[in-house]
Amino acid sequence: MKKLNLAWIFGLILMATACAPSSPKATSTRELPALVMPDNLLKFTDISGYENYKIVATHYRNDKNELRYILANNLAFKALKQHHFPLPEGSKVVKIGWKTRKMPRFDVALEATGIQRIEYMIKDTQRFSKNPGGWGYARFVKQNGKYRAWDQGTQACIQCHKIAGKENDYLFSRFQKLF
Repeated sequence: MKKLNLAWIFGLILMATACAPSSPKATSTRELPALVMPDNLLKFTDISGYENYKIVATHYRNDKNELRYILANNLAFKALKQHHFPLPEGSKVVKIGWKTRKMPRFDVALEATGIQRIEYMIKDTQRFSKNPGGWGYARFVKQNGKYRAWDQGTQACIQCHKIAGKENDYLFSRFQKLF
């Protein structure tokens, strides 16, 4: 009987620990390195708490063999969900790019194997008034287990996002509805 009670108590403790709320800010701040984009001074930590953003879309980029998850903070999520452009000040859109490979046990499917990059856009029309739509861009590349700020600047980001057009507020992503 004592063994049964101890097992039951241990199970309750384990469940309580697993269900206990965690502090997302403490986790994300600890995980994001103190890196800064050299040309616009955007920090990796500016997206602290991104793990609480909502998924807006997914993309697969053939040339990079990369699955991309597009996340948005609450401001951007609400606007994207309602297809409201331009997005409001303070909107943040985060793109996480994952390397992929064929699944070993189901080779007709792909699985994500590791993060290649984390990029983000932030709407700040005062700070980035010279950029189309007032967007600031940041790219942090992961190599050999460590992140580094993209040292080639954000002009390539700006030029590419111009393709998306002003009517889309220079965003490629659309809110992907389930129904």
